[in-house]
Amino acid sequence: QVQLVESGGGLVQPGGSLRLSCAASGSIGSIKVMGWYRQAPGKQRELVASMPTGGSPIYVDSVKGRFTISRDNAKNTVYLQMNSLKPENTAVYSCNANLRRRFSNDYGDYWGQGTQVTVSS
Repeated sequence: QVQLVESGGGLVQPGGSLRLSCAASGSIGSIKVMGWYRQAPGKQRELVASMPTGGSPIYVDSVKGRFTISRDNAKNTVYLQMNSLKPENTAVYSCNANLRRRFSNDYGDYWGQGTQVTVSS
């Protein structure tokens, strides 16, 4: 019943910018953390950025100073502003949320479908 839907991916030139969005919907009790992962072909999935509810963001070192994660708690939405993009940032970016469904006692991970980001000239 819980769904995460990403948007905002696309093709951009090196040095350009994109903003990704992810909205969680359904029978949600509470969200502990929302974040973004990415996976390039032939490589492992890695955490790009995450933001706990009411807490401070965490970034992988390679994107610090260029990417900014933010959240709109009223909309159950997380954003990733990506500036100064590089070809090595090309990947499928997926939204993740650790949340508790309403009427559940347990927290679990939920994933979006992924959105392609391609950085190329």
